[in-house]
Amino acid sequence: MGQAARRARPHVPPEVLHAKSIAQLRAAFGLLIPDARWRGPASSPSGRERLFTPLITFWAFLSQVLAADSACRTAVRKVQAWWARQGGGPMSASTSAYCQARARLPEPTLEALQQQLAQGMESQLSEQHLWRGRRVKVVDGTTGSMPDTAPNQEAYPQPSGQKAGCGFPMLKVVGLFSLATGALWHAVHGPVRLHDLGLFRQLWGQLTRGEVVLADRGFCSFGCLAALQQLGIDCLMRLHQARAVDWRRGQPLGKADRRLQWAKPKRCPRTLSAEQFAALPETLTVRLLRIKATLKGFRTRNLVLVSTLLDPVAYPAEALAALYLQRWEVELHFRELKTLMRLDVLRCRSPQMIRKELLMHWIAYNLVRAVMLQAALCYQVALSRLSFKGTLDALQAFGAILQGGGLTVRQQATLESELLRLVASDLVRPRPGRVEPRAKKRRPKNYQLLTKPRRKFVLSQRRSRHKASLT
Repeated sequence: MGQAARRARPHVPPEVLHAKSIAQLRAAFGLLIPDARWRGPASSPSGRERLFTPLITFWAFLSQVLAADSACRTAVRKVQAWWARQGGGPMSASTSAYCQARARLPEPTLEALQQQLAQGMESQLSEQHLWRGRRVKVVDGTTGSMPDTAPNQEAYPQPSGQKAGCGFPMLKVVGLFSLATGALWHAVHGPVRLHDLGLFRQLWGQLTRGEVVLADRGFCSFGCLAALQQLGIDCLMRLHQARAVDWRRGQPLGKADRRLQWAKPKRCPRTLSAEQFAALPETLTVRLLRIKATLKGFRTRNLVLVSTLLDPVAYPAEALAALYLQRWEVELHFRELKTLMRLDVLRCRSPQMIRKELLMHWIAYNLVRAVMLQAALCYQVALSRLSFKGTLDALQAFGAILQGGGLTVRQQATLESELLRLVASDLVRPRPGRVEPRAKKRRPKNYQLLTKPRRKFVLSQRRSRHKASLT
């Protein structure tokens, strides 16, 4: 927009600058995110009025995370449509102001909002939603890629097996989920070379005394179990494959259920500091039990679990086995984030914006989970039976009508009630352990693979030979 056009732009009223929505998102999620958190100046330090206030920028950024077409230009088009409806006059189509506004969003506010959503969901639970009176958190890790820029490569280097210029920066994420609500409480990330256990150590301070941690065998170690026990947190994990089991040792508690002592390792692991390792006890009492994982349509598997829940009366082996099999839920949570919300390929070009993009994914995920929990509690259905994708589709459809305006209070309440009813009625069959093979049916186009940096790559003229090499 030129200088004359900027001078001709009409004055922006405060009620428009702090409007409640740019699209249906604000109508669907507005009750879960108070506007007061995003009260910000409507003008820059130079006195120029800003269209992209923190509130508008947040909802536009959220629409990018939830939409299939997540380009910045698409987000600006949504703001332009909303702006025209408000009677704001002409608006620049450039994405520069929007990208600068995204960079100004404060990370502490985004982190607090994500945790506020998770805590709000947990506060709605009653005693019957707990596992034997205790809250259970599930931890797991995953990876993702991002654009190949120099800042991203420096912060999140690509795997060493990839050639320079042919790979993408990779990061690793370790998340802590609530088993009861499916909400993401906390998440940390770092370069892909870091071990999951080292990242998980950064989350220990986010756990509360009396909770139970559920994890796969990648997190099973003496240091992790002992350190969490010192914090008053019990664990249930699958035994690491490198640790041998002698069922003749220890105190028998039942069939394939024994209590025994683990000795402290002689060397400090890389995931612990020297001070943390010195503070660990010399021995740790753990409970080993062998269970049979029997799922319909799958082969029966024998699993060895390790736990610091030592009382066989308060925590029978059958209860521990059933609890561990629920660990599969965290795999579905990450699948929802990576497949439905496209977390597997991030889009920002700097590490600072990558962190904010991750936080926006966590917020968007928890918002959808909060609506699912409301529907489950209102209609007394199991939260695990509700469809995440179905809820996301219903929110986008109903949000467009709610945002359209012209509704009475009673009509709006009726629509919101119908939204929850539809979410609660869209049930999926209980299919524990179900996974689809990671294989593509549709064949790729006959394009060469990039084996050199693009500026040095020469396209082969023998496409038929290249096609033969793909088959």
